[in-house]
Amino acid sequence: MNDIKHVSSTPHIRDGITTKRIMLFVIIALLPAAAFGIWNFGYRAVLLIAVCVLTCVAAEFLYETGLKKEITIGDLSAVVTGLLLAMNLPVTLPLWMAVLGSLFAIIIAKMLFGGIGQNFMNPALAGRCFLMICFAAQMTNFVYDGVSTATPLMQIRQGNTVSLTDMIIGRIPGTIGETSAIAIVIGAVFLIITGVIDLRIPGTYLISFLLFMILFAGHGLDPEYLIAELCGGGLLLGAFFMATDYATSPITGSGKYIYGLCLGILTGLFRVFSSSAEGVSFAIIICNLLVPLIELITMPKCFGKGGE
Repeated sequence: MNDIKHVSSTPHIRDGITTKRIMLFVIIALLPAAAFGIWNFGYRAVLLIAVCVLTCVAAEFLYETGLKKEITIGDLSAVVTGLLLAMNLPVTLPLWMAVLGSLFAIIIAKMLFGGIGQNFMNPALAGRCFLMICFAAQMTNFVYDGVSTATPLMQIRQGNTVSLTDMIIGRIPGTIGETSAIAIVIGAVFLIITGVIDLRIPGTYLISFLLFMILFAGHGLDPEYLIAELCGGGLLLGAFFMATDYATSPITGSGKYIYGLCLGILTGLFRVFSSSAEGVSFAIIICNLLVPLIELITMPKCFGKGGE
């Protein structure tokens, strides 16, 4: 009778939400931005998305099969990784590079650390940063309407004017999923309504970023400049879809605010003081590494402990 399992007294928390359901909601939320990217860039966007998703799913399946582990592709997390990675790629990227980035995201950044929930950085962003380091020229080659051109953020840095209307709608060069602010916000609202994410991390991220730009970018309270910086690049996509990743963001309430603050400051530092006009991906990756420290200093003490 010694091996009888005793269940503790109430309260217990019951919830019907599952990993698969959460991932399905994320996929649905990404569809507006993905659809606009396909409309914006044509058939090659479809090809890149398909290659990334299929490679991620196949890599996870083959890894787990080879090591005789439980097959987890049914939770749809590999699909989300592939979709997010594709949406962070320029449409001109060679397909073999997309395959390489997908393999890095799944095998190196996710599976080698134990799979979903055990990875210490966002797998899709890890794949993107890997490609940025290895193939910087190809990762910054943006084409719109058949013409190679600079992104709005780079044009702003060069002192050129940009169309805010085009940036909000998405008629601009950029990666497949980052161009349309409207499409991204539609997906973000869906995630908030369904309870998949809340506004603590993205809200703190965006507000702290705007405050940093007001103080240090040299444009003061210029609304056109601030809106352009907000809508340009991968800021909105990163704030709502990647910074909020459960496995790589803090679980404590105060930790979420600190995390968002760090994200905003780092993104501002990269955009204002680095040679690049972007910086969202590296800001999120760096803050992913800070999460254990943030949780250490914000984790509440157990009841009855911590006194004199």
